[in-house]
Amino acid sequence: MNRAQFGGANDGEFDGRSLKRLIGGAILVFAVVILASATAYVVQPGYRGVEVTLGTVSPEFKTEGFGLKQPFVTRIHQISVRQQTRPMPAECYSSDLQQVKMEVHVLYRVPEQSVVKIFREYAGEPFDTLIAPRVQEALKEVAATQSAEQIVKKREEIKTRALELARKKIGSDFLVVSDLVIYNLALSSELETAIEMKMVQEQEAEKAKFTQLKAQIEADTAIIRARGEAEAIQVRGTALKANPDFIKLQILQNWNGRSPLVVGGGESSVILSLDELTKHVAPVKTRAGSPAPAAVRPTR
Repeated sequence: MNRAQFGGANDGEFDGRSLKRLIGGAILVFAVVILASATAYVVQPGYRGVEVTLGTVSPEFKTEGFGLKQPFVTRIHQISVRQQTRPMPAECYSSDLQQVKMEVHVLYRVPEQSVVKIFREYAGEPFDTLIAPRVQEALKEVAATQSAEQIVKKREEIKTRALELARKKIGSDFLVVSDLVIYNLALSSELETAIEMKMVQEQEAEKAKFTQLKAQIEADTAIIRARGEAEAIQVRGTALKANPDFIKLQILQNWNGRSPLVVGGGESSVILSLDELTKHVAPVKTRAGSPAPAAVRPTR
């Protein structure tokens, strides 16, 4: 038997047709996948899409998520609406013509309503062509009104004023500049030394002023205390003159219960207790031989 009798030629023809169908099916699936990917798009979270069809920009932006577009002729460009931080060097001159260098970090974001305009005018990235020049200009204008020493001391005030001025120049409805952060403020070495010496002198002057004020307060306090004591003594003396019986009242209040004895006369009278007197006076013998009590002079 030969191969034709068992259908060998038909098997080869069948295998060729099957292969062609398989290849055709694969090409069709691939074409469908390409077409599907060309007609669908996904805008990532934190981004907005700008639709461009044959060079024409759609006035409406695409929100985040899945969507359909015209295949092959339409592209979706994604622009971030998240807050971004970009560093930039800045150089300006103070009012006393001193060069001040600094590094500024700019915090900004693109609002939704400005996405299409930003894409048209700034290719979707406005920092280098819009934000950085305006911030640099604002810093120069603010620094020109202050001396180099004041720029160092009032860094926060300089930043606040420059931020307000930059927002006016850029437009708050167009772009949102959230904040400016100033790093590495640098002056010439000679100027830094001079400023440091001046600050030390000011601190010493403030310390001396505080010491002088403290001494003055202590002196005033001593004078007020002495004046109060003198007035108290004067009031007490006046009260005693007006009420002489007050002294007797004080004696009675402080009496310990023993009878006092006045020895002597006139102005040199001495008050002694009976116990003290009996210790120093010898007893006097009477005729019967018994001691007689010592004469006691009653107090007046």
